[in-house]
Amino acid sequence: MPKKDLPPSDASESNLLFAVIGLVVAAGLAAAMSAWIAGFVLDQLQNTDALVMLVTDGGLKSDSKDLERNMSTATIALQSCRDLGWALGVGCLGVGLAVVVRLRKKTPPRAS
Repeated sequence: MPKKDLPPSDASESNLLFAVIGLVVAAGLAAAMSAWIAGFVLDQLQNTDALVMLVTDGGLKSDSKDLERNMSTATIALQSCRDLGWALGVGCLGVGLAVVVRLRKKTPPRAS
C-alpha cells in the first residue's frame, strides 16, 4: 500500500522551530564566549609584568608565575573555544539538513 504525502504535523513544525531557536541562542552564547576568551588572551599577551617568556616543549615558562598560570588558562580556554565552535558547526549542519528535508517534503512533486 503506497504511502500518502501527509502535511507535517504542528508538533513537528514546533520541534523544528525550537531546534532553530536553541541553535541561535547557542550561537549567540558561543560568540560572546569567544569574544571574552579572545580578550583575555590578548590582555595576557600584552601583560608588562613579565620580563622573559620562553616557549618550551612543556609549555610556556615565564619569570612571572602569575602570567605563566594565566597563559596556561588561556591555552585551555582557546581549546575549549575551538571545541565549542566545532560542536556548534555540527549542530548548525544538523538543523540545516532538517530544514532542507522539511522544505523538500513540502514542495509538491512536478508533473511530467
